[in-house]
Amino acid sequence: MRNASAVTEFVLLGLPCTEGLETELFVLFLSFYTLALAGNLLILLAIACSAQLHTPMYCFLCELALCDLLFPSVSTPELLFYLSGHSHAVSYAGCASQLFFYHFLGCTECLLCTVMAYDRFVAICHPLRYRMIMSHRVCAVLAVGTSFFGCVQATFLTTLTFRLPYCGPNEVDYFFCDIPVMLKLACADTSALETVGFVSVGLMPLSCFLLILTSYSRIVYSILQIRSAQGRHRAFSTCSAHLTAVLVLYMPVVLIYLRPTPSPWLDAAVQVLNNLVSPMLNPLIYSLRNKEVKSSLRNVLHRLGFLPERW
Repeated sequence: MRNASAVTEFVLLGLPCTEGLETELFVLFLSFYTLALAGNLLILLAIACSAQLHTPMYCFLCELALCDLLFPSVSTPELLFYLSGHSHAVSYAGCASQLFFYHFLGCTECLLCTVMAYDRFVAICHPLRYRMIMSHRVCAVLAVGTSFFGCVQATFLTTLTFRLPYCGPNEVDYFFCDIPVMLKLACADTSALETVGFVSVGLMPLSCFLLILTSYSRIVYSILQIRSAQGRHRAFSTCSAHLTAVLVLYMPVVLIYLRPTPSPWLDAAVQVLNNLVSPMLNPLIYSLRNKEVKSSLRNVLHRLGFLPERW
């Protein structure tokens, strides 16, 4: 991308209606950020250190934990930096990088949740053919494909946004650079790009959600055919964590991008939920609902000396 504008940096105005609460918000967001990093690092360690977790499902969970490790790092360090009393300015390239990595990781996570739903569909509806369908090669192609298409989507959106001329003002009415707030600062007609951006941002999550819904409708139908109550409970328990994570992922997306009347305060609150709270909750969702992950986490914590042997 070529910076053909007069603006060389942008000023992030931060969270609306939070004047005088900088210290409290700094402590709160730093706690969320630390827990998100620690939780996802533990998930990665648990999967890497346990041979029994080297299966397609946990391979995808490992990639999800990596996304949740990086996703809050897109905007949170800058947010903490100016909440601690430092400059609110971010360079032109830094703003473009924020927008790119936000949509790259967000799109990758949406696609990854779709792939995980397909993995559960194959495991429950075609258990005898699972190893053949979800081979190591297929697993690797799906894992790499989610990142590739996430990169394509993010490159398209970032190029559209920063090909516009920015000649002032340079105050971003938000706590990080995202498409809606950047289009307001452009010195050109953005109506066509707003439509293209809305379709591009909205179509991908909607398509993924419909595919997830299709997978789980087939899964529920197959589970209901199981005669034993114990078998049905076991099948539902393997899907409950992923379904919870899907809801945690998609609720902020719907509230931010698909509402007809935007609200700056609500958008900021939902983005904090999306950027910090969701990545912190995903390790808890997957570890509390999965005995194998809990067992592996317990072993890792024993090795690190955080838990006594009797636990």
